[in-house]
Amino acid sequence: MSRSSRWSYPLLLLAAVAFALPLLWMLFGSFKPPEQPESEFWPRALHVENYGESISSLDYSRLLANSILLAMLNVMGSVVSCTLVAYGFAKVRWPGRDVVFFVLVATMLLPFHVTMLPRFQLFAALGMYDTYWPLVLPSWLACEAFYVFLLRQFFLTIPEELSEAARLDGASEWTVLTRVVLPLSWPALTTVAIFQFFASWNEFAGPLLYLNDPAKFPLAYALQQFVSAYRTQFGPLMAASVMFTAPVVVLFFLAQKTFVRGIATTGLKG
Repeated sequence: MSRSSRWSYPLLLLAAVAFALPLLWMLFGSFKPPEQPESEFWPRALHVENYGESISSLDYSRLLANSILLAMLNVMGSVVSCTLVAYGFAKVRWPGRDVVFFVLVATMLLPFHVTMLPRFQLFAALGMYDTYWPLVLPSWLACEAFYVFLLRQFFLTIPEELSEAARLDGASEWTVLTRVVLPLSWPALTTVAIFQFFASWNEFAGPLLYLNDPAKFPLAYALQQFVSAYRTQFGPLMAASVMFTAPVVVLFFLAQKTFVRGIATTGLKG
């Protein structure tokens, strides 16, 4: 074993501990009794009542259902719409394709704050304020240029001979997409789904702008209000944070191999 290999594993372990430390601090803090100072790392006793108080105060089941609904709708919308657009850029030849793709990629340089006001005015004029439409509709219109770019780069790695052979057999573009391209693209599709799930689950600015009815709030926005109301109650606050973070952590560990594969094999051909 080389000297660099001997040092790589301890350094990786040290980095993993550094990244896991905030999660452990949050987890241990969720079990601290009310009288324990926040600065202490280990809980003096397992005060599991913090979780019950958080669930009852947050109406956790309703907020969880709202977050899951928004996340699933956005995941389905992004995967479907971005797949269709990316296929058009990768496998279909048409005049001005590369120019339009360059313009699409350039939109990634626009920060959210630049388009925030025009989008709000548009959805308000359409009567969609205080509904889920502004939070879901952009995903179904392939508004995330990064996902289109990621899928397009992955589709380019699929040999063109497979698509040409299917076309020679009389297959339509839809058949080529569904029967040839998509079965080979599960790593990239899963990566887009995971990215979109994380983005939807952690979305705060969208609900803040478009929602006014507390019954429609997702967990991310309700958690911020919980922070304001329970700023001095450290245990329930950490318990609520653990319940908010747990689904994301579990999903990442379950899909990490596919996620890493999708990232590693994207962009090999341009």
